[in-house]
Amino acid sequence: MKRITLLGATGSVGRRTLELVSAFPDALGVEGLAARGSNVALLAELCQRHRPKAVAVLDPAAADELARILPHPRPELLRGPEGLVTLAAETQADIVVSALVGGAGLLPTMAAIRAGKNIALANKETLVMAGSLMTSAARAHKVSLLPVDSEHSAIFQCLQGHKRSDVRRVILTASGGPFRQLSREALAHVTVADALRHPTWKMGAKITTDSATLMNKGLEIIEARWLFDLAPEQIAVVVHPQSIVHSMVEYVDGSVIAQLGVADMGIPILYALTYPERRPCPAPALSLTEVGQLTFHEADVEKFPCLTLARQALARGGSAPVVLNAANEVAVAAFLDGHLRFTQIPELIAEALDRVPARELSTLEACVAVDQEARRVAGEILRLGAFVATGAS
Repeated sequence: MKRITLLGATGSVGRRTLELVSAFPDALGVEGLAARGSNVALLAELCQRHRPKAVAVLDPAAADELARILPHPRPELLRGPEGLVTLAAETQADIVVSALVGGAGLLPTMAAIRAGKNIALANKETLVMAGSLMTSAARAHKVSLLPVDSEHSAIFQCLQGHKRSDVRRVILTASGGPFRQLSREALAHVTVADALRHPTWKMGAKITTDSATLMNKGLEIIEARWLFDLAPEQIAVVVHPQSIVHSMVEYVDGSVIAQLGVADMGIPILYALTYPERRPCPAPALSLTEVGQLTFHEADVEKFPCLTLARQALARGGSAPVVLNAANEVAVAAFLDGHLRFTQIPELIAEALDRVPARELSTLEACVAVDQEARRVAGEILRLGAFVATGAS
């Protein structure tokens, strides 16, 4: 049996992962669970159902509440960022599923790598922030980084059995989000509810907003650069509203290999958990005749400037992607709280990139320091009142 430690148990990827564990009880089991602590009741339910040996909660107050709710005997309870790191490194898991949203996943994921545990990576922000450090550590500790994002899983699958030197480029597909056909003028007045109404995927609020701004695709460009050791110019993006072709690899002879499937995160999650095996996934089968047509369009980078910002940060290198990610998290949180208009998200990110100087990153501690500085600067930009939300709620 393959034992799993799951970081981000109450999120959409975490819940789908645990559904798969329940579907394959002879093959998969839970060693540890971790969550931020925003849904203590759900976390308690998951602990009782899956019986982990340890559970970590980022919010200490939520950990105290969990301790009151859980009946005895209960798992070992760990608190705060240090608790997440301890859980990731010290539980006797065969694979750690990194599904925490945002920069919170950085330290525990690196701790798991240094402990020699294979990683099923759903937290793209870790590679955006520390791609060089993460991939170097994975090589040094002989750890596999198995992508869970549907796009990177698709590329990973399309590369199987082929020489990396034969790859001309990879093509990431984007749904285009809910505002693909909206005018630039109309974008200034969209609401949080509008942004969270994704046409094809069911995800958390932060990732869904990133999909609406296309920053999700920008972060995926940076992630792909590190996961597959690609030059930035080898990574293309096309908008594919049906979300059936999850990504493609173009080879030097002109052949393009694509991975297709229904929009269900269970498929890439299960592939990462069972790799190199394949198991029947409890997901609907793809019927191309029912889909009818597959369409592709160029991404509108003028309407969605987050794509350009991500490419600029990648080209600048060093700490720039850390600043990009931190400022984006601050901006998205402000938008979701009604303090920022949708179109001001890229404006705040661009301002933060201008204000925080890029520098080389040689340690994880330096990465964390830049992340904290970028969040502080982005918060100051908000507090100075340069951005006034109208129509954001």
